[in-house]
Amino acid sequence: MRKLLIGLLFVSSCKSSTMEIPVTTPMPAAAAVNARPALDVFLAAIRAQDLQALSAAWGDRNGPIRDSKLVGRQEMEERELYLMKCFKHDSYRVLGESPAADNERVLQVELTRGTLRRTTDFYAAKGPDRWYVRSGNLSAVQELCTAK
Repeated sequence: MRKLLIGLLFVSSCKSSTMEIPVTTPMPAAAAVNARPALDVFLAAIRAQDLQALSAAWGDRNGPIRDSKLVGRQEMEERELYLMKCFKHDSYRVLGESPAADNERVLQVELTRGTLRRTTDFYAAKGPDRWYVRSGNLSAVQELCTAK
């Protein structure tokens, strides 16, 4: 009886709790500074083939694409897969940055995949909390889209 009482006291003194932590892809603090770090995060997500990181780095002045009501999740992921296919690279080099319409920035970037090297423009927009890559010129990298 005494062992049972001690056991009950022990069990009642043990308390467990759980905490739910939402899964999010952290955006490096540097991405808030200007367009260049936002491009670095975007291209790192492309290179890593990371849909979550890409959906956090791709956006416009309203915020990330994943929070937008413009496209559904399936369509967003299909677009991300296409972006990953076309902008996939072994290395990249930023050749320049200049102002663009609507307070955006345009970055001229040389993408290299194997022996193919193409230069394209990426447009970055200042969102409510940080910079996002809004778009990239796919026609300039068309050969990368079809390369194996």
